[in-house]
Amino acid sequence: MKALSDAIGARRDDLIRLTQDLIRIPTLNPPGQHYHDICAFLEARLAPGGWDCELVRAKGTPGDCAAYPRWNLIARRRGTRPGDCVHFNSHHDVVEVGAGWTRDPFGGEHDVAQDRIYGRGSCDMKGGLAASIIAAEAFVETCPDFAGRIEISATADEESGGFGGVAYLAERGDFADVQHVIIPEPLHKDRICLGHRGVWWAEIETHGRIAHGSMPFLGDSAIRHMGAVLDEMERTLWPLLAGRHTEMPVIPEGARASTLNVNSIHGGEPDLGPEFTGLPAPCVADRCRITIDRRFLVEEDPAEVKREIAALMERVRERRPGFRYEIRDLFEVAPSMTERDAPVVRTTAAAIERVLGRQADYVVSPGTYDQKHIDRIGKLKNCIAYGPGVLEMAHQPDEWIGVTDMIDSARVMALVLDDLLGQPGES
Repeated sequence: MKALSDAIGARRDDLIRLTQDLIRIPTLNPPGQHYHDICAFLEARLAPGGWDCELVRAKGTPGDCAAYPRWNLIARRRGTRPGDCVHFNSHHDVVEVGAGWTRDPFGGEHDVAQDRIYGRGSCDMKGGLAASIIAAEAFVETCPDFAGRIEISATADEESGGFGGVAYLAERGDFADVQHVIIPEPLHKDRICLGHRGVWWAEIETHGRIAHGSMPFLGDSAIRHMGAVLDEMERTLWPLLAGRHTEMPVIPEGARASTLNVNSIHGGEPDLGPEFTGLPAPCVADRCRITIDRRFLVEEDPAEVKREIAALMERVRERRPGFRYEIRDLFEVAPSMTERDAPVVRTTAAAIERVLGRQADYVVSPGTYDQKHIDRIGKLKNCIAYGPGVLEMAHQPDEWIGVTDMIDSARVMALVLDDLLGQPGES
């Protein structure tokens, strides 16, 4: 262990520079900017070290176009003997900057006093990507006679479903010969994330009849109909969901219950934007639409989750003359959870104890991440999320990643490689 630990410690400055360089490539999603730039940067970093690099465009996936092609990188390093494949997967896209920043979101500022690197994507998850690269490079140098294969991927669009990234690679069969996957999402350096809750997104639209706003009795307001839907949710559905709890170790505590969020609501005339300075027309709204985000538990039946919403809409219909509605599925992911006795879980837990001197904590994410595609499409259950960073900093203004946390996580990842691919005593 000492040789590996020392090799990673010696790369501290390299880790800082690499993280900064990654942050300074503004891979904003949407729309999907600079995806090729970051993949080409990583290829230039890894190829001279003997990594076989492949750039993969996910043609035809959501968002892929000439202006914003969906590019991914897979880097492979083969050992000298047969053995397993360990794959580190990180998404390279970041969310919008948002307001409230006091530092340059793409400056990669290193605050030495606070031991932090600031920038959009530093925590979620370019710091984890950098840590996995440093871990792999240090392991290869320290244990050149390793078995099997190491892979590092930097993939697109995790923040918008992962269809142009891990899902596309899984459909190509890129995980068919992989035995262990670690996704360095920011779950804290002493936590192993076993999986995530399920999600169902849907649109609910109520229909009305347009009429003059001075004579609303001649029309039928879709907005009022939607108000009745929201009232029914308040009175019956939200209290029901709050009473359901899972045995999955979901964090934070509030996410151990079933949840429903109304992501958006749009009704009546379209918003013409801030440049429009005129007055709206006096019309009764003939349509209103909400988007719902339903997070469900492993103990819940996805079909029943949908039936619950349909039953709610029917209750409203029975009370309201002329009530008409549609429900449209948008997105659905089943819960995923790797068993605690899976090889990658056991190995990572042992490495955390050796590096940090304490036992690992086992958690489940409240939201989904790319494990869903590795599980559902790639048919690989031996997958976890483990990486540096404070989960609550993701998507926040003044997002940051701790340098010491990255070093410690890199040491854990390198030990996992040593345990799975190395020989006893080599580190």
